[in-house]
Amino acid sequence: MLVIRAITLNDIDPLIEMARQVGSGMTTLKPDRAMLGERVETAVASFAQTIPPEERDYMFVMEDTSNGRLAGVCAIKAAVGLTEPFYNYRIGTLVHSSRELNVFTRMDTLYLSNDLTGSTELCSLFLMPEYRTGYNGKWLSKSRFLFMAQFQHLFTEKIIAEMRGYQAEDGTSPFYEGLGRHFFKMDFNHVDGLTALGKKSFIAELMPRQPLYVAYLPEDAQAVIGQVHRSTLPARKLLEQEGMHYEGYVDIFDAGPVLQGRVAELRAVRDSILATAEEGQPEGECEVTLVSNTKLDDFRMVLTQACDGGRKVALSVRELQLLHCQPGDPIRSLALNVRKNNG
Repeated sequence: MLVIRAITLNDIDPLIEMARQVGSGMTTLKPDRAMLGERVETAVASFAQTIPPEERDYMFVMEDTSNGRLAGVCAIKAAVGLTEPFYNYRIGTLVHSSRELNVFTRMDTLYLSNDLTGSTELCSLFLMPEYRTGYNGKWLSKSRFLFMAQFQHLFTEKIIAEMRGYQAEDGTSPFYEGLGRHFFKMDFNHVDGLTALGKKSFIAELMPRQPLYVAYLPEDAQAVIGQVHRSTLPARKLLEQEGMHYEGYVDIFDAGPVLQGRVAELRAVRDSILATAEEGQPEGECEVTLVSNTKLDDFRMVLTQACDGGRKVALSVRELQLLHCQPGDPIRSLALNVRKNNG
């Protein structure tokens, strides 16, 4: 069986192996032992509540209990940009007009922005290829929302997710080649690696502060603004189902879209149910359901069949063991799929 749980220090080595398969464009999951080791230590301290809430980085792993392998990873950063700059491009509009010549033009522009500083960020979502079957990807992505529903007080009002931007078949980024390379004079992967290590001062030093006209960029660079990497499209759709949307902010390197939402308006916050665990088999009309315990220091989640809206959730002995729960313990549940009447 699979279980999603809080990361531990024992997961560092398999996490590094997993990161080696991620590829370029995901700055929060690079196969760097020092960086990932520090991040896992921060995550462990986050679940233990030994560091301030705004500094926390909650990392979760999906474990295959049949062999002890890590199948996937995902994370929630409580607040971004408070200890190092957090940059995006905001897409704006400038109007140029002349009554004398009867000319009126609207021009899209890119503004270097720190507008999203302080937001809670969903990040580091990756599922190993051999586990990309059934509901695994959907479950892994949506697990973070159920955690936020249970511990809503730990997060800021606004939540964001930077999506990996479009890349050509050879791995190059048309947007970076059309814009960023002119200022940074280095390959995309090199720049991406520097930001992953927290070295971001060069962004402010080298990028122009004045608005950039989109029309000045090569056509292939213009075409990918706000577009996601082909492997990221399913993840974008899942986040949009949960209440997030695109509002005109993009990544400064590959122009991937930044999705935004409000924690209080997420489906998981609105529709999840605080219930009681009991041992047994579900009876009546059931649906695929996320079920988690309510323990911050030992957060765990399974995917099971549960009856619609029940205040008691019947779980097998094995599921109770995976959740580290006993009958009578509080649990939180959420239907995996969005119901049609909920949009």
